[in-house]
Amino acid sequence: MTILWAIIAGLIIGLLAKLVIPGRQPIPLWLTVLLGIVGGLIGNALAGAFGVADTGGIDWIRHFFQIGAAAVLILLVTPLWARRGA
Repeated sequence: MTILWAIIAGLIIGLLAKLVIPGRQPIPLWLTVLLGIVGGLIGNALAGAFGVADTGGIDWIRHFFQIGAAAVLILLVTPLWARRGA
């Protein structure tokens, strides 16, 4: 069940990351989910390092870290993916 939740969270994080990046990112959905999962893990590690991983209520700061990390990953991978087809 943990893997299923990681995939669902990766999908949500990846899609939100694509929304905050201007322009079009021509990467497939599976890559968006994968980068969302990795971004979520990186964001959790950053939140832990800054001491904001567990706060009262919704962990907004942790979610911002997760989406930001996924956005950076998408920005790095998109040109590589586009160049792959050329």
